[in-house]
Amino acid sequence: MKDIQKQKDFRKIEINKVGVKNIRYPITVLDKAKGVQHTVASVNMYVDLPHRFKGTHMSRFVEILNKYKGDISIRNFSKILSEMKRKLKAKCAHLEVEFPYFIEKEAPVTKARSLMEYICRFCGSSNEKDDFDDFYVGVVVPITTVCPCSKEISDFGAHNQRSMVTVNLRFKRFIWIEDIIHLVEECASCDLYSILKRPDEKYVTEKAYKKPMFVEDVVREIASKLRKDKNIVWFTVESENFESIHNHSAYAFVERDIRGL
Repeated sequence: MKDIQKQKDFRKIEINKVGVKNIRYPITVLDKAKGVQHTVASVNMYVDLPHRFKGTHMSRFVEILNKYKGDISIRNFSKILSEMKRKLKAKCAHLEVEFPYFIEKEAPVTKARSLMEYICRFCGSSNEKDDFDDFYVGVVVPITTVCPCSKEISDFGAHNQRSMVTVNLRFKRFIWIEDIIHLVEECASCDLYSILKRPDEKYVTEKAYKKPMFVEDVVREIASKLRKDKNIVWFTVESENFESIHNHSAYAFVERDIRGL
């Protein structure tokens, strides 16, 4: 049968990324407490396309994914990227895996157990010079913050908001998702829980009130801790506060490359 994708294209425009997006796929992730955790990921797979070819072979991406069924993990990212380049005759390959990750948490007073969901991602790229050029882990952590200004000027209480903190990390050695989440939650006014009884609600409300933080404080606190970790070589930290008394969000972002320091 005629291979349309291999036909010549005369516009002389290379494509940086071409491939498939949002493939829903079951994966297994390392779990610090239980060994492994089964979850369902959204997978993006891309390669570059030289200007001389009309198109890429989309089905080959899914074939590669199926080959590594049950073993799509950090340790296999380099193998998957290399196979993407080889099977699709590409110089560069990119793989993005985003998934929900669940941690069982105890309420601070009653010890009621519940599952908290965190959105995580593994992202890797490989170019023509290196088998495994780049890899980072990302985690989205929901927290709560109390406004220092509101606390200072109000006769009664202070306004608070739920915030979403996103941390992306490049590192030398393996790092647990749980450790990243714990670090972020330590830097909040208070962390979140799925279940809170009245004694727990009293505790977290008062804890947050005692530790008011601007969005700037959150990213600076997290960045300060990451900067001291010798295992971390690059990071980004961003926080978005969904304001409770404004019709907009407050936002802050920090990026640091520690490799040159």
